[in-house]
Amino acid sequence: MKKIGVLFGLENTFPGALVERINSKNVDGVVAEFVQVGSVAMNKPSGYAVIVDRISHDVPFYRAWLKHAALSGSAIINNPFWWSADDKFFNYALAAKLGITVPPTVMLPHKQLPKGATDRTMRNLEYPLNWGAVFDYIGFPAFLKPIDGGGWRDVYEVNNRDEFFHAYDRSRDLCMVLQRAVNFTEYFRCLVVGREKVRILPYDPRRPHPERYLREPLNTNRRLLKRVKADSITLCKALGYDLNTVEFAVQDGVPYAIDFMNPVPEADQQSIGAETLEWLVETMANLAIRKAKSASQSAEAQAESFLKGAGGRQKTVHARKAPVRKRAVRGQMAEQAS
Repeated sequence: MKKIGVLFGLENTFPGALVERINSKNVDGVVAEFVQVGSVAMNKPSGYAVIVDRISHDVPFYRAWLKHAALSGSAIINNPFWWSADDKFFNYALAAKLGITVPPTVMLPHKQLPKGATDRTMRNLEYPLNWGAVFDYIGFPAFLKPIDGGGWRDVYEVNNRDEFFHAYDRSRDLCMVLQRAVNFTEYFRCLVVGREKVRILPYDPRRPHPERYLREPLNTNRRLLKRVKADSITLCKALGYDLNTVEFAVQDGVPYAIDFMNPVPEADQQSIGAETLEWLVETMANLAIRKAKSASQSAEAQAESFLKGAGGRQKTVHARKAPVRKRAVRGQMAEQAS
């Protein structure tokens, strides 16, 4: 019997619905359950063919256990090795190399020294920083946000130098990025499952959090939606995420990729709505079952795949370096989205 385990924390809607949906399909030799884990011996396999991870970003014990589970051949959604190494600034640079439009972005040093660091630790850091060059490149308004944050924590909209420095002074020892704001007329949050299935959701980050997912139907032109879908798939394939959300802000008809490091997408019915939850549960159930049925890799091969990061990512970036290649890739992406 191949088991699919769901590892979760505070959320109530999605984990139970996913386990119930998988089991309701009555797939021979496949069963789903909530993960149970205690102390972990080095030579003890996890017992799961597939693990859907919804909480390890908040619990280091779970993250370490998932890495160990990968050594015994478990397929993890999402890859704990890459997730541990990922950050938003790398994502923006990668997206630009893939030919996807992103706003100008700068990574900034910590305002306060990291824990345990001293002035001598930071002897390689340029001082004083050339703030004029930063502001000339980014412009205002802009957003100051953590390099690996989530849930809109420690995110500041800044409209001038004074507002920037006031926000930067409050960033503590976080590593931050400053990104030019997009004066958007449309905004989309795209759920991506299995690096191939995309659900495009109208979204407004300016509204109170419970009201950000808009319920009205999409009335956007098909060409724009086709590009948004293709860019979402390209990013998730490059990053190796099997479950992710990709956010786009649309200005003058151009979709700017704003945020695509969301390996635990929001899945509460009150936020995303009943129809989207149904789509997510069904699509994720099918993905987990497919992975469980094909889970025949040796522990060594599975671990090697995880330790290498997202399969094929470096090759993909290399293939898109030349401008001529980028145009060819854009055509291929359009074919994927059709």
